[in-house]
Amino acid sequence: MKILLFGATGMVGSRITAEAVRRGHTVTAATRSGRSPEGTTEGLTLVTADASDPARVAELAEGHDVVASALAPPRDGSAPSGPFVAANKALIEGVRASGVPRLIVVGGAGSLEVAPGVQLVTTPGFPDAVKPEALAHGDVLDLYRTVDDLDWTYISPAALIQPGDRTGSYRLGGDQLLADAEGNSHISAEDYAVAFVDELEMPTHPKSRICVAY
Repeated sequence: MKILLFGATGMVGSRITAEAVRRGHTVTAATRSGRSPEGTTEGLTLVTADASDPARVAELAEGHDVVASALAPPRDGSAPSGPFVAANKALIEGVRASGVPRLIVVGGAGSLEVAPGVQLVTTPGFPDAVKPEALAHGDVLDLYRTVDDLDWTYISPAALIQPGDRTGSYRLGGDQLLADAEGNSHISAEDYAVAFVDELEMPTHPKSRICVAY
C-alpha cells in the first residue's frame, strides 16, 4: 500500500511508520520539520507539510491508497481544543479534495466510557495535566462523527500507552475502555502500531471509533 502519514515523528507516529515499512508498505512521512522518524529510512519518503493546509494535504495525498494521521494536540496543557479541531477539519477537507476515500486517525483514550455515559476524562483522579489533551481528542472524535463521505476510523489506545515491546497481540473494543483482569488498561506503542496497520490493511471499522488494549 501507499500510505500518507501526518505526525510521523511522534511516539506513536514513528512506530506506525516503522510497522508499515516493516510490512513492505510505502510510507510518505509528512511532518512540519521534514525530519525522518527515528530508526526508519527504507521504504520512506520524507516531505515537509502542515496538515492544517488542505491544499497541501490534497496535493500529497494524490496517488496514495490511504491517509493516516498521528497528529496530537500540544501536551503542555496550555492550548484549547480549537486549533487541534481546526487542523483536523483542514485534514478532512484536503483528503476529500484528493479523492482518497480512507482516513485512519490516532485518537485519545479520555473519551472512552468507563460506565454507560461516563467518560474516562470525567472520572476522579484523571490527571489534570493531560485533561486538555484528552478533551481536545474528544472534540476531534465528535468532528469525525459528523463526516459521512469518507471511510474514517478513529483508533483510541488504552488509558496508558508508552514505548515497550512488540508482541503482536492486542484486543479490540469499541467505545468502552478495555482493561485486563487486574483492572489495568494499557498497551505498548509498538502493539498499538500493529493494530493501527492491521486496520490500514484490512479496513473493517469504517466510520467508527475502536479502541486497542491488552
